[in-house]
Amino acid sequence: MGHGVPELVLELNGRTWTLDPSRSYTLGRDPGGDVAIDDARVSWRHATISWGGRSWVIEDHGSTNGTFVQGQRIHQMEIGPGSAVHLGNATDGPRLNLTGAGAAAGAAAAPQQAHQASAQPQHAQHHAPQQAQGRPQAAPQQGGPGWSQQHQPPAPQQGVPQQQGWQQQPSPQVPQQGGSAGAPPVYGDRSPTTFHQLALGRVMRIGRALENELVVSDLQVSRHHAEFHATPDGRMEIRDLGSHNGTYVNGQPIAKGGTALLGPNDIVGVGHSTFRIVGGQLEEFVDTGEVSFSARHLTVTVDGGKQILKDVSFGVPEKSLIAVIGPSGSGKSTLLKALTGYRPANQGDVLYDNRNLYKQFAELRQRIGLVPQDDILHKELTVKTALKYAAKLRFPADTSEQERQQRINEVLGELKLDIHKDKKITSLSGGQRKRVSVALELLTKPSLIFLDEPTSGLDPGMDRDVMQLLRGLADDGRTVLVVTHSVAELAICDKLLVMAPGGSVAYFGPPEEALNFFGYSTWADVFSAFENYRDYDWAGRWKGSQHYQMYAADIDAVAAQPVQMPQMQQMKPPKPQGWFSQLFTLVRRYVSVIASDKGFMALMVILPAVLGAVSLLIDPDKGLLVNVNQQTGRIIPNGTATTVLLIMAVGACFAGAANSVRELIKERVIYERERATGLSRSAYLMSKVIVLGLITVLQGALVGVIGFSTREIPKEGLVLGSQVLLELSIPIMALGFTSMMFGLIISALVKTAEKTMPLLVMFAIVQVVFTGCLFILHGTVGVNEFSYLMPSRWAVAAAGTTLDFNRINPNTDDPGSTDPLWDHEAAAWGIDMAALLALGALCGFFVLRFLRRHEPEVMRK
Repeated sequence: MGHGVPELVLELNGRTWTLDPSRSYTLGRDPGGDVAIDDARVSWRHATISWGGRSWVIEDHGSTNGTFVQGQRIHQMEIGPGSAVHLGNATDGPRLNLTGAGAAAGAAAAPQQAHQASAQPQHAQHHAPQQAQGRPQAAPQQGGPGWSQQHQPPAPQQGVPQQQGWQQQPSPQVPQQGGSAGAPPVYGDRSPTTFHQLALGRVMRIGRALENELVVSDLQVSRHHAEFHATPDGRMEIRDLGSHNGTYVNGQPIAKGGTALLGPNDIVGVGHSTFRIVGGQLEEFVDTGEVSFSARHLTVTVDGGKQILKDVSFGVPEKSLIAVIGPSGSGKSTLLKALTGYRPANQGDVLYDNRNLYKQFAELRQRIGLVPQDDILHKELTVKTALKYAAKLRFPADTSEQERQQRINEVLGELKLDIHKDKKITSLSGGQRKRVSVALELLTKPSLIFLDEPTSGLDPGMDRDVMQLLRGLADDGRTVLVVTHSVAELAICDKLLVMAPGGSVAYFGPPEEALNFFGYSTWADVFSAFENYRDYDWAGRWKGSQHYQMYAADIDAVAAQPVQMPQMQQMKPPKPQGWFSQLFTLVRRYVSVIASDKGFMALMVILPAVLGAVSLLIDPDKGLLVNVNQQTGRIIPNGTATTVLLIMAVGACFAGAANSVRELIKERVIYERERATGLSRSAYLMSKVIVLGLITVLQGALVGVIGFSTREIPKEGLVLGSQVLLELSIPIMALGFTSMMFGLIISALVKTAEKTMPLLVMFAIVQVVFTGCLFILHGTVGVNEFSYLMPSRWAVAAAGTTLDFNRINPNTDDPGSTDPLWDHEAAAWGIDMAALLALGALCGFFVLRFLRRHEPEVMRK
């Protein structure tokens, strides 16, 4: 001890630490901290004790459940010998006793006895669930559903604290620090991160740029994002400055460049920061990962009234790793969709730090990361390139290339991917690919990360690596919830949620107590019991257990934040990038993906070349002109012209549809995730139309040049004069484009990529029938009208007007009856082409509507 520094000894559960004034000591659940406290009410990094130069000081670091001295919640306070501090609860939270050196010597006289006394309650607590349960009445093995529930389970043994877990329950007599009386909590009951003085008549501008009065170092925030200023009547309002990610009041976006008056309880969201005006002061709360997350009575009902999720409630402590397991049909995927807003529950609430996720999804979606089971990235790209395009789409348009690259490098370093950054994702192992998916989500620094089956298909070694990665993410200040089938690495999780068949909760609590709770020695036995006793009331057994009283009984004790929700105006939340900026980025990314696939590029050239060459095999010496008998003057039908055009039309249909029929289905998971983060649906579709359209048009030109250039064709066209080859090729090019749009419809409708091929073949065959080359369509009631929906009908008709099909292949049964779509007139050519392109545009409209089905349901509402 330095001269003049009073010695301080910290005592907890029979253990003592003599504190050194030259360093600080961290208190919390983190096993790597100086004083590790295994209590769910204690935050991961709860508080620190250090020598302040004049006295010893304890400082709370925004813990969820608080630090208390003499029943009062404190943020920072001087302490010394004789002080007693409670963590997590003012009465029965873990107690720190602080003494001087003399008292410490006495306390050290019997450390073994003290250690045994502190260990005994833990032992009793570990075995209490087993003692509280009965034995199975008729189960073939111990732990079956025959367990009786005749009485409520006994109260926890004396000395075992009733752990509140995630709960945020300040005692009624404890004043909240940093907030005004009666104002609702913003982040649970924790104190504001910073206070700012608001001077009347003065504007306070918020943004990323250093010249702002309030600088927010967050890439989700624009350089000049918003500003607070006073109205003439003395009230305060927030004005958006055209921000890219938007300014939110009570979770609802205000118009870009618009304003909103603020009441005493209104909460303003800017990036990861939240602001509230209290008594002339601006309170700022920065979301650094210390967030609570809870589900309350989630129930999901499908058509027919069947419940696939039943009254699911649980709370997640901050900075923790939660695993969700259960047999097939237990509702794990449904639960994940309900928790993330992809498919909101029909009943119940999801609370993100006491804020309703469903009602405030537009803002809170920026703080939640989701890694689906399938990889959310283009495997043809390198790791660095994939992250570059993701950062370009997710960060504001005014973010510089240097800022984006710096964030990418930070994430690559954190996940140990920097040595793989120049490798193609397809060349990485399964575990490394999963890391890249996680890296993509970490770009925007989410506080809460969900993962769906991240270890599916991985070997046990990779399974362990991925779970240890998730443990590290939680230790670094994030809350991680993972749905998994693997039970090998559950011990590293903080909490375990076990789902029973039918979608109800069978257990929630520490993973090390779960098997003991069920009364089995292996998870295989537990899952077998679920299967053998599907009708057993697993949820009822859970709710009647001691574990429920300890970890979930008070789930309803914390009220959701009572903010005034504005009238829903169906105002779309802003997007990080403008429409044209997103389109440009998407086009560049799509071109990069295609360019990296050498096989696809080769096929794009070979396919139209082969299809065009096939048409050359049909009477190669015959032209495509009207043949007239010189002696009789009668027209001789030229079957070669119709056959050649039929082959070329079918080739264009097949090539165009084949280009696009898999494009949307193979990127569905990527689209769903990017749509939730602000991707424009129309910009995404337009990027496909532009790139695939250009490819298809060039293929159509190749088919047309090969098929028409070697045959005799008319000298003059109807529209382009001497450019007859171009006039004949344009319908083939447009047919390929429209067929590509039909392929996008198929791709948007199917559920698996395997279903696209049969539909592609069916589409091509139908086009053959309705070209008008195999049999006469004009005059056939019903069939002719139906043919108007087929792109091949209009494309063949447009080329047929130039070749004068009404004379080449006349209706010999009725010479006076001709097909008006084949009239040898420029107007007919124009009508045919307009109808063909209109079909393509109509397909685009339907694809845009079908894409809505593949985005979070809460966004559609």
